[in-house]
This record gives sequence, structure tokens and C-alpha cells, in this order.
Amino acid sequence: MIQALQQELVLRRDECRDDIIETIYFGGGTPSLLEVSTLEALIATVYNNYRVGEQPEITLEANPDDLSADMLRQLAQSPINRLSIGVQSFFDDDLRWMNRAHNAQEAEYGLATARRYFNNISIDLIYGIPGMDNLRWQENIDKALDLGVPHISGYALTVEPRTALHTFIEKGIQPNVDDTQTRDQFYMLVECLEQEGYIHYEISNFGKPGFFSRNNSLYWQGKKYLGIGPSAHSFNGIQRSWNIKNNIKYIKALAKGQRLSTTEQLTPEDRYNEYIMTGLRTIWGVSLQKIREDFGAMYWTYINRQAKKHIDAQLLCIDHDVLKATRKGKFLIDGIASDLFILPV
Repeated sequence: MIQALQQELVLRRDECRDDIIETIYFGGGTPSLLEVSTLEALIATVYNNYRVGEQPEITLEANPDDLSADMLRQLAQSPINRLSIGVQSFFDDDLRWMNRAHNAQEAEYGLATARRYFNNISIDLIYGIPGMDNLRWQENIDKALDLGVPHISGYALTVEPRTALHTFIEKGIQPNVDDTQTRDQFYMLVECLEQEGYIHYEISNFGKPGFFSRNNSLYWQGKKYLGIGPSAHSFNGIQRSWNIKNNIKYIKALAKGQRLSTTEQLTPEDRYNEYIMTGLRTIWGVSLQKIREDFGAMYWTYINRQAKKHIDAQLLCIDHDVLKATRKGKFLIDGIASDLFILPV
């Protein structure tokens, strides 16, 4: 698999011939299971085949139970300069409910140890978990603040169809998600983190100044990206492509110098909808001037008409010709954004 990843990086280097690589992100699975020497070999392949900026953000997603002191020392000596740690919760009841491999003690120890080696750390926390009342959620937030992490991602628990959790809820084995509790815990998170100096720069993401995720920010701002590995998605501004998800077929194809992937040509409607979807989730919002310049007067008229009822309801506002979500509208932003989409005829 590692050889195939390196082969794909070499095979696709011409796609970024004129670009400066600003971020490298190891995610999409459990990359913290890899040895540090393997991660360094992959980074070296990027440097040997692409133009990398002087100070790129290089992030490793990690589970708390993978972060031993020895591994953290090795990571700190490698080019990796940012960790994204999947804590989810600092309580064992929540972690068992989510079937996580780590426990609360490992989460706290791994994070405290990581802070000795890395300044740039993000953690994930999940709210809206059945059985996690507001007091426990507040304690989760307080623990993250006490540990001094400069970036926090907070995600609402979602129940996907055809999952074990969905089946358990349907059968009454597990309670369903309480939408009111989920909303209340979202606003608790927003209020607490903003009081502590975090900037709510994307619906699910909060960062101290200088600690926004550069990788995700580029994605939300519609920049191109190259996804390497099985199932990985790529975007060049006008096309989206994704690799085959079968590991064996992926490896065999790359061994022959081939890439098995599917490509989708994005229509103007697709690109407009994506811009609305990502832009409204961020503090940068949706530039109405950009809508007019990039998509034309028809799109500009449409978005202003569709947005009016949400502006009247104080869910959206226009600030210096930029459409943004209000504090009241943030929790509802996905539904609001879909109301601004242009649907295919």
C-alpha cells in the first residue's frame, strides 16, 4: 500500500505542476498506525515530486491510544507539525457508547503528552450523544480548555442509514438523538469557546488566532486539492475525481502505472452550489460580487431572492456585500444553504 501511495504521487505530479503545496494531510483512516519512518518516506516523496512551500502545514490524524511518548518524540523530530486527535469525549460512558478503542484516561494522557511536543493540536469532540447531559458536555469543554488545545472541532452525532447504530435505534436498543439537546449543546460550545478567545471560523471548527486549519480552510475556500489513496477525492476547480475504493485493485493498478478513478465534470450549477455550501459555513461567507462575476447576473438575482426570507428571519445577514450566517442561523445553516441551491432541471 505504501508503495502504491508513492507511485500515485509520482504518477500525478503533473496535475500540480504550477502549484505550491501549502498543506499535507494524513487522514481518511488511522494513519497514526504507521511508523514514523513510513510517514517521513511519504513526505519525502511529496518533496521530491512537487513544489512545497517554505512552511507547509503537515497534519497527522491520530487516535489517543496510538500516541505513546516514544511515538510523539519521533513525530516531533519529523516534518509533521500538527496533530488532529480524535478524542470524541473525556468520559468512558460516551466512548463505550460510540465503540471507541480508547478510554478516557488514554485520551487525557495522550493529549497531555502531545502538548509537551506540539503547539499546534486539534481535537474532535462529539455532542448530542444520548445519555450525555449538558453538565457532562460542559465538563468535556472545560477539560479541553484546561489542556490548552488551540483548535477544537465539535461535531453533532449523526445517525447514518444502514449502520449498527441506526439498527439499534430502530429496534429500541439505543435511544434516538435528541435534536433539542443537540442544538443546546452546540450553542454551549459556541459561547464557551468564544469567551475563551477561540474564533468560530467554520460551523464545526474553533481556533485560536494563528491556529486555524490551513488544510481545511483551503478546502472551504474552494481551492484545488489532490487526494492520494483508495477512495480519495480530488478537486481541480472544474472537475472532481475519486479513486477506486478496493485496496487490492488500487495497488495492482498503481503497480502498472495506472490510476483507477472516476471523474465528474462540474456544471456551473454544481460549482455554485458547492460555493454556497462551503462559504456559508465559514466566517468568510459568500461574496455576492463573486457570484455575479463568476456565475452571472441570473445567479446573483436568484441568491438575493432566495436569501431574503432568511435575512428577514435574522438567520442570514449581508455584511459588506458578503452573505453570512447569523449566530441564530448557524445551527440551521445546512438547511438554509440547500434552500439557496440551484437544482438541475
